[in-house]
Amino acid sequence: MNNSIAITVILMLMPFFGISQITTLSILDEEKKPVPNAHIIVKETQQFLLSDLDGKATINFQDKDSLTLEISFIGFEKKTQKVAVNNRLKIILKEDIVTLNSFVITGQYAENSPEKAVQKITIIDQKKIEKMAAVNLRDVLSNEMNVRISQDNILGSGMNLQGMSGENVKILVDGVPIVGRLNGNVDLSQINLNDVERIEIIEGPMSVNYGTNALAGVINLITKTNKGKKLNVIANSYNENIGQYNLDASVSVSNNKQTLSFTGGRNYFDGWIDGDATFGEKERIADSTRYKSWKPKEQFFGKASYNYQLIGGNIKYTLGYFDEKISNRGLPRKPYGETTFDDYYYTKRIDNSLVISKKIKNDKNIKATIAYNDYKRIKNTFFKDLTTLEEIQTENAGDQDTTKFNQWVIRSSFSTSKDSVKVNYEVGTDINIEEAFGVRIENSTQKMGDYAAYASIEYRPFNNTILRPGVRYAYNTNYQAPITPSINLKQTIGKFNLRASYARGFRAPSLKELYFDFVDINHNIIGNTDLKAEQSNNINLSTNYTKLIKSYVLKMELSTFYNQIENLITLAQNSGTQYSYVNIGDYETHGIQLNNNISFNHFKLGLGGSYIGRYNQLSETANIDRFSYTPELRSNINYEFPKPQLFVAFFYKFTGKLPGFGLDANNEIIQTYIESYHTADLSIGKQFWKKRMQVTFGSKNLFDVKAVNSVAQGSAHSGSGGSSPVAMGRTYFLKMTFNFSYDKNN
Repeated sequence: MNNSIAITVILMLMPFFGISQITTLSILDEEKKPVPNAHIIVKETQQFLLSDLDGKATINFQDKDSLTLEISFIGFEKKTQKVAVNNRLKIILKEDIVTLNSFVITGQYAENSPEKAVQKITIIDQKKIEKMAAVNLRDVLSNEMNVRISQDNILGSGMNLQGMSGENVKILVDGVPIVGRLNGNVDLSQINLNDVERIEIIEGPMSVNYGTNALAGVINLITKTNKGKKLNVIANSYNENIGQYNLDASVSVSNNKQTLSFTGGRNYFDGWIDGDATFGEKERIADSTRYKSWKPKEQFFGKASYNYQLIGGNIKYTLGYFDEKISNRGLPRKPYGETTFDDYYYTKRIDNSLVISKKIKNDKNIKATIAYNDYKRIKNTFFKDLTTLEEIQTENAGDQDTTKFNQWVIRSSFSTSKDSVKVNYEVGTDINIEEAFGVRIENSTQKMGDYAAYASIEYRPFNNTILRPGVRYAYNTNYQAPITPSINLKQTIGKFNLRASYARGFRAPSLKELYFDFVDINHNIIGNTDLKAEQSNNINLSTNYTKLIKSYVLKMELSTFYNQIENLITLAQNSGTQYSYVNIGDYETHGIQLNNNISFNHFKLGLGGSYIGRYNQLSETANIDRFSYTPELRSNINYEFPKPQLFVAFFYKFTGKLPGFGLDANNEIIQTYIESYHTADLSIGKQFWKKRMQVTFGSKNLFDVKAVNSVAQGSAHSGSGGSSPVAMGRTYFLKMTFNFSYDKNN
């Protein structure tokens, strides 16, 4: 009784003695989901707070009855609210016109914050895409860690991730795989970003969820959606002084639950060769500049989508079209320079997808995807008279070609995503059927099917621990697919998030590797029907730390990986200039990466580095290093000036020397390497007319890199000249964006 009286007296006297009053604040979105890392400023004291993973923050009212809070987070409207002392305060943030990386969806049971995801997910948001003035996926990935870009001016741009080639990276658009790999890679320069809201990258095997081609990771491009605007019109114009002229536009109309969107555009590039004038044109002898090392290219693209909003879900149908022409004009033939040979490469894509998602009772989710993708590549060779401009199609069998690939994707899943329970799970099916047609395909047509079921469980034995085991069983029509397991662990300790994963991977050889012959003046690649499937063991470890120091937010991330592949498929020289795909046995990569980011008001600085080791196959029979190592460094600096609505952005990356070993013509071991190089871009942007217009200008490739020395044992591509193309020297660009929207609520 006496204790009760004492407590009552203390509570009554607290205001008089200025004892602090602590209150918990919850920051939520419109769906009542927590918003982690929201910025909170207490106006009266200028105290700066950061919400935790559950969207909560502790407010000290001290001796005040109320405080004025300013809450902000990327992708949401800034909110200022006066709050009184209360046991529980909830503040709801409204989505901004453009929602940026509030949640991630790749590999998740439902929309989830990246901080809570069991995998380490890198997000390239729309702001970064805009500040880089990136046109296609190649532009934006060239600044990412652990990503190495390669360039073939006929086959396009490829990539390596974690030291593994592009055959092992699955590229998706809204969860649908992109069809049409040449030499194992999807051409990154064909993937335009005009309607992309963000890019989600998961490094490490995702074979349980996405099957074959996902040993190294998954890149998922999330397209834009109309956020309740009755009318939204966007137009972009991009010009670069090397002869790049792009124009695209989109229109979206919304009425109650229905949204109809159209987008289309044209990208034009007139080609480049070292020595081209930076501005204007030099006087040259007729036809002497018709040959370009970077080939002239013209792209037309369009997309139409219909979205019907359900209660707790939606139905979306998308129809996309892409048409590209690459012109490979030959040099005038000796002795008189009156004739030449010209090649033209045409790529056509038609993509259809229907995606249905629905929430049941807020914690159960169903999703179904049906997609059909049609890809066609046509090559024509002409003998051209440069005096009359008459063109005659050549009669050589290898000069003309039409190759077609189509793909059916049927995915479905059921999952639970309730935060208050210890166990959530996902079960799903994944069917992929690919067909190839053409005279360069063995027997003119080939087909491969992959029919799979997968399941995983998220178990929370403790509040800060998530354990996710998973398994995939698949039937492949050409290869016996093994059961593929994986396990992910996420542990939160204070301000540290620890993540660990192990996965077994499987990749069946593609139809191109098995049956496709690609022979022309530049290439001589033959398919191999005796290939074995690749299998892998993959381990990833990472930890990240977030620290608030006054008004500074410091984020540090350290990660490491190890990949071991059995029966690695690679391109090897058979004889002379002929190359074919072969299994070379085991292959390994490992590496470590450190990223640091600091934010202060409108200033952001990012510093990072990585060190990747690649296994030398010849070390098994010769006295050479088992691994060759390559360093990478990256730095990004961004500053936004709020009042003039101006930003300055700088992007830098050092790509280290890529060493290795090969055999010369006498079967003697020689050192091979591709030299290191530096790239940097600078952008300055300004908004006008109540943010309806943005003008961005700047320079790309400030260090004027064009090609780097490449010393290697042969190449599948003739005319390499001992160098590898990187870029077209220093360039200057101007981009203008017009954005008009009419809100039905206004």
